[in-house]
Amino acid sequence: MDYDVLILGGGIIGCAVAYELSKYSLNIALIEKDYDIADDVALVNSSIVYDGVECEDTLMAKLEMMGNKMFDELSTRIDVPFKRCGSLIIAENKEDEERLNKMYERSIERGIKNIYLLSSQEVYELEPNLNINVSKALYSKNTGVVCPYDLAIAYGEIAFDNGVKFRLEEEVIDIQKITKGFRVITNKNKFTCKMVINTTPGQNYSIDTSERIYKEKSNLSYFVLEKDYKGDFNNILFTLNGLRRRILTVPTVQGNMMVAVNTKDVLGYSETLKKISELIGDIDENKINAFYQWPSYKDTIIIDESLVDKGYIKVVGKHYGQVTMTPSIAKMVCETIISNINCVLKKDFIDKRRDFYRFRDLSNEDRNKIIKMDKRYGNIICTCQKVTEGEIVDAIRRPLGARTVEGIKRRTGVTFGNCKGSECFSKIVKILARETDKKITDIVKDSKNSKIVSGRIKEFSKV
Repeated sequence: MDYDVLILGGGIIGCAVAYELSKYSLNIALIEKDYDIADDVALVNSSIVYDGVECEDTLMAKLEMMGNKMFDELSTRIDVPFKRCGSLIIAENKEDEERLNKMYERSIERGIKNIYLLSSQEVYELEPNLNINVSKALYSKNTGVVCPYDLAIAYGEIAFDNGVKFRLEEEVIDIQKITKGFRVITNKNKFTCKMVINTTPGQNYSIDTSERIYKEKSNLSYFVLEKDYKGDFNNILFTLNGLRRRILTVPTVQGNMMVAVNTKDVLGYSETLKKISELIGDIDENKINAFYQWPSYKDTIIIDESLVDKGYIKVVGKHYGQVTMTPSIAKMVCETIISNINCVLKKDFIDKRRDFYRFRDLSNEDRNKIIKMDKRYGNIICTCQKVTEGEIVDAIRRPLGARTVEGIKRRTGVTFGNCKGSECFSKIVKILARETDKKITDIVKDSKNSKIVSGRIKEFSKV
């Protein structure tokens, strides 16, 4: 056998499973078709950590509750930005109040603690900048915000340092059952393994012909506001507003605020701005850093173990609370694997990321120290975000280092400032080409079809 376990898909769940399994004496590989891991994470590196209050499905609520409880210890241990902040689910009318009361009763039955029903006066005391008529709200102290991309990268880096092989730019063509285990065929290789964990089901493989269909899908249109926006909120806010649309505001880990509209319709910039203004008042458009659109799913995530006796497990479904559920899903999959395969815990497991520096967060004393160690940390490339050449080089040279401009952007925060990369983009491309020993014409933004420069001007000898 080439491997004991093959993990298909380098999304946040695949990386989390790799991390949990790397604690054991197993030969593991993860196969990802893209240049980089964690491409399933939204571009804005901030996500809500739910507590199961808002979730109608009991199984999803349980996974959220389990995951929520793990984040304090997990984020500290693997050095991922996470902070607790309360959340308010707001009712604006009698119909919404009835739904809110049922939500509260359901949460009490589930054993969720630190939740309270608040009057309109109590809500305005918590959030004086609210611009809507509040009749009642459900307040939770359990919720929080985390950097999901950092979480996925941390999972992947630790798994890598503990022996997991990451096979990037390989696409699985078929999975075949053999006498003892499986044959996994990719566009580059053929592997044999004892067990397969498929975190991206949907292809018609020989072992699994089920199709992936996501029914409960909506559209999230959102703004990221500048840090100096006046009118910030202390809590995560949700409006119920019947079944028409939901508006939410999220204080991010980075210190600014995200405001969004979740609706079945696809909303443009102006429509989104109008609906958000209903909640938080008029927004100075000069304070809008960026506008994004991203799909939101509400399908049940299922850990399908129906073929576990043959050695095949798949994680099916997409859900808006996937980041919250990831630690608990990874734990459950890992427990299933180790109960079906002979292995022991490693004595030399390294449960820590390699150190890294964020120049903008350091004191002047610490900045001077790292500049003495490496002068590239004294060369600021992105002036808006205060990102240095040293950080960009580290992002490229680290385990599972960035190979695309998007990868550098997500790891360091470059181009997220006011100028949107107009001052630093070309510098980033040149550093990436230099560090990967590639021509600038070979550098891509994110995928194979997104080259930055399609060709050189022949009149010049150098690009």
